[in-house]
Amino acid sequence: MPDPRPADLVQGTLDMLILRVLALEPMHGYGIGQRLEQISRGVFVVNGGSLFPALWRLERGGFVRARWQKTERNRRAKYYAVTAAGTRHLEQATAEWSRQTAAIGLILRKV
Repeated sequence: MPDPRPADLVQGTLDMLILRVLALEPMHGYGIGQRLEQISRGVFVVNGGSLFPALWRLERGGFVRARWQKTERNRRAKYYAVTAAGTRHLEQATAEWSRQTAAIGLILRKV
């Protein structure tokens, strides 16, 4: 039976997961956190103390752009969207993640 408690993200994967979620559509920070939790079926719960520094890092790196706009509840929020550089970065990060997890799988099956 799966563990119902939220899990910690593997170090270095949050940026990749945020980019993947934003590749679906631009979103505000709270929506990104909700989508990550929803897609992971509650395994990953990202708090603002981790999410917003990651978004700032991605914005500074040119991987996302942000703009202020009204939410569906008529509140002002910063919406984030993936840039072309962010799409390339996501493709590279995803390929590297696949390579590493395949290698880990090999090791776990051999030990």
